[in-house]
Amino acid sequence: MVYTIEDIDKVLNFSSWDSRRKIDEFFRIDSDMYCNLGSDSTKTEKQIVKKNSKALYKAIQKIDSSVGTSLLYHMDK
Repeated sequence: MVYTIEDIDKVLNFSSWDSRRKIDEFFRIDSDMYCNLGSDSTKTEKQIVKKNSKALYKAIQKIDSSVGTSLLYHMDK
């Protein structure tokens, strides 16, 4: 199954998945969003992807505080 940004809570609550698999899935969702942006993407579309990316990084922070915090810190740089 392919998970999307709407499935953050679902992935976080999977008891059969270990932390690494959850984080990997969030990175897959994030990379998929950025890969779908192109030179013809509007500013609004880019802002939406950045907002969704921040939500994914906050979810990662719930799993691994240091990784999530680092991602959020560098996102704003």
